[in-house]
Amino acid sequence: MSLRCGRMAYTNVVPLYAAFDCGVLEYPGSLVSGVPAELNAMLADGSLDLSPVSTMAWAQHADAFALLPDLCIGARDEVVSVLLASERPPALLDGATVYVTDESASGYNLLRVLLERRYGVRASYERAHDVLPRARSGQPALLIGDAAIDAFETIDPQHIYDLGRLWRDWTQTQPVFGVWAARREILERRPAEVRACMLAMTDAYSWSRANRERVIERAQAQRLRSAAFYESYFDKLNFTYHLAAQTGLAAFCRELRAIGAIDRIPSVVPENLDAVAC
Repeated sequence: MSLRCGRMAYTNVVPLYAAFDCGVLEYPGSLVSGVPAELNAMLADGSLDLSPVSTMAWAQHADAFALLPDLCIGARDEVVSVLLASERPPALLDGATVYVTDESASGYNLLRVLLERRYGVRASYERAHDVLPRARSGQPALLIGDAAIDAFETIDPQHIYDLGRLWRDWTQTQPVFGVWAARREILERRPAEVRACMLAMTDAYSWSRANRERVIERAQAQRLRSAAFYESYFDKLNFTYHLAAQTGLAAFCRELRAIGAIDRIPSVVPENLDAVAC
């Protein structure tokens, strides 16, 4: 049986999968789509062998989740799809109730880090499946993924705070929201297959960079927005787990430890798949 692999169900990762969706490349595993929280849980309970997961989930389970190289889901500055919608500035949210989506662990904990460590305020958090209506009614809310992008059309831009930009302005490092991880026992037993999946992903991303129009067409088929929007949006994102991303993830882990969200700070150096596959 091929490896069971997760795929995030947002348009932000279309550049990573368009080559497979267009039939240009074949992915050497079975793909299961879900929001980050679903994929986090499935990798933890063994329903998946390999998946993109929230950085928070990886940091919590670093002993069991082997960090894979080359790819991540991050941004250079603003991210557009991880937002705080609030009529009050973040520094004035002490004691406020903030509604948070149950889709993402990284977004929620990044908001906690920013409020507690950057602004010195403590809010209370109430989880809800669909927080966009609350955000539209003026209540502080964390928006993730396509719901966050949709918020720009209906919420006053003065009341929207991009968490990627808030993080970048504060730490001078890149925000990283997701990484690729494999269950450690899978990496030990089936290293060549893990390596093949990751090589396919990087090949697919290389294809996307040379075929932007087809990538945008795939994104529009999934969620109709202007080509200009997707052109700008994808340019803001970073899918390469390079040194700058590793530095950003290390800084995020230090802040997670500072607010007590994780017990220890894991290494952000990825596995050497060339070595384990030999």
